[in-house]
Amino acid sequence: MSGPAWRTRGEELLLARISAAAGREHLGKRRATYAAAAHTAHAKPLWVRGIRGLWALARYGRLSATNGRDDARLDLYARGMTIAVKGRILVVRYDTTSVFRTSPPRPHDPARGGASCTLTDVDGERVVLSGRPECGDAAPWRSEIQRGVTRSQLPRSLTALDRGERLTFGGIWLTREKIGYGEVCAWWPQVRRLRIREEAVELDIDGRWHGPGPGVSGIPNLFVLSALVEHLGSDGVR
Repeated sequence: MSGPAWRTRGEELLLARISAAAGREHLGKRRATYAAAAHTAHAKPLWVRGIRGLWALARYGRLSATNGRDDARLDLYARGMTIAVKGRILVVRYDTTSVFRTSPPRPHDPARGGASCTLTDVDGERVVLSGRPECGDAAPWRSEIQRGVTRSQLPRSLTALDRGERLTFGGIWLTREKIGYGEVCAWWPQVRRLRIREEAVELDIDGRWHGPGPGVSGIPNLFVLSALVEHLGSDGVR
């Protein structure tokens, strides 16, 4: 049998800070821990990162692996998550966060780091998370975050619609009776599906696709919107 995994003093202190931050926001039980790369809105501007990359290329014969991103520790809890990066502990609550899908990088982009998304923390600060290159687009934390946010926000969204409220997801709006964007508007019995085509939203209304709609990078919690369309559309559960 192998012995217990010993932690350094620094690791113990970091874990204590993470647990304290999660406790203050009542995130519940810790479920998983992952490694990722991250940077916040306060990250260095692109020209500074470019100089750092060239310096790494000159010194090591290769571009910087993180390309301006820093190693981060993600701790996922029942009701949210913490992001430990560069000595800071950011806290995200599933019931209040906005998650934005990052547009796919260009082919052969050396900055590609696998799955990525942008989240808002409890203070409204945005942080971009990127998976490790070896994980590709299958970074396990991404699907877990999506499930957690959907589980927290879908019931509340349905309740708001039942109260007669109007919800917005970027340029898309919906009520208990209709959904629309731009000049497109449809009653829910007409709506069959939502899809993403060329990084824009399209709706299947009475068997005909209408689009392109708003770009997905500007739509918060697109997966919650998709769940609402599935629930309220013509094929949804009524």
